[in-house]
Amino acid sequence: MTIKTSGRSLVHMANAKRLLAWFALHARDLPWRRTRNPYAVWVSEIMLQQTQVKTVIPYWERWMKELPTLTALAEAPMEKLLKLWEGLGYYRRVRHMQKAALAILRGHQGKFPTAWNEILELPGIGRYTAGAICSIAYNTPVPVLDGNVIRVLTRVYGIADNPTKATVREGLWQLAQALVGAAAGIGDSANPPVSRACGSLNESLMELGALICTPRSPLCTKCPLRKACFAFRHDLVEQLPKLPPTPATTRRTTTSFVVERNGQFLVRRREQRVVNGELWEFPRAERQSRGATLSKLARATVGTNVRDVRPLCSFQHSITRYRISAKAYRGTVAKKTGVPGRWLPLPEISKLPLTSADGKILRALLRAG
Repeated sequence: MTIKTSGRSLVHMANAKRLLAWFALHARDLPWRRTRNPYAVWVSEIMLQQTQVKTVIPYWERWMKELPTLTALAEAPMEKLLKLWEGLGYYRRVRHMQKAALAILRGHQGKFPTAWNEILELPGIGRYTAGAICSIAYNTPVPVLDGNVIRVLTRVYGIADNPTKATVREGLWQLAQALVGAAAGIGDSANPPVSRACGSLNESLMELGALICTPRSPLCTKCPLRKACFAFRHDLVEQLPKLPPTPATTRRTTTSFVVERNGQFLVRRREQRVVNGELWEFPRAERQSRGATLSKLARATVGTNVRDVRPLCSFQHSITRYRISAKAYRGTVAKKTGVPGRWLPLPEISKLPLTSADGKILRALLRAG
């Protein structure tokens, strides 16, 4: 499918003006919007991937305090980066960030590149992130397309095809390009161009999708594009975008053992190639054989007999499509020798980058005393 954008220049211009006017009045005051530093913009965009704004704010502020420059990021120990990222998930993002920082130091004399194609070549940066950095930091008329923008464009322009199809997705990129291009051209001899219109236009699309044009129960009466919106006019808002079914969730159960010897607890570092690689955890059994007793499972997981095994906590959590029932037990061991892992006191464990599940286990352990 090809989405026609030609012949709509006046429509795009009108929509761009409405979006910019709305954004000027209703944009949230977010800390990364107070700077045009491309490094700061980049950090925010990577953190915001699959993560809510309210969650990201303290992470971004802490990161920028600890690692205010590309050089600081490039030179930081990975364990520090993982600790700063702890709880955000998708840890490959932070590894790609350090690789990208090193590439900028080596290939761009330490200066963040300004050209879209050069930014796109950096590790962990795709078309959307490159567009966000270029438009927000440099006011370059390049588009962005994420879930929020897709929802806005399919509704406003009445695109009923599946937006995950390659041809439809490319058409949406063209629409996004037409809108940001219109924003760049706003103004004449009597009305000068809007300041930083390209970045503001892209941010307005994302903001509109986040606050107004939401997946369910959108606030259409507050939308600046409602009069131009095909879905609103034809009562199709709840039907668009036409996305494929969500993959079924898979349920899993894990069992962790918090074992102590002389005031120290056993923790292990996950392999780099697995989910949450290089993070630390208490000994964990991902699967439990049918009929296995708790004591046998504890021995097999820890590597030695565990005494006085008793419940510590249980909770539910999610990783991608997995819904996990986690249980943790506490116990003691008679010896530490020959048991793989590190034995540390709780204050030292608190400094390690832990998986989100093990962070919950640690907090339960601290509460229990």
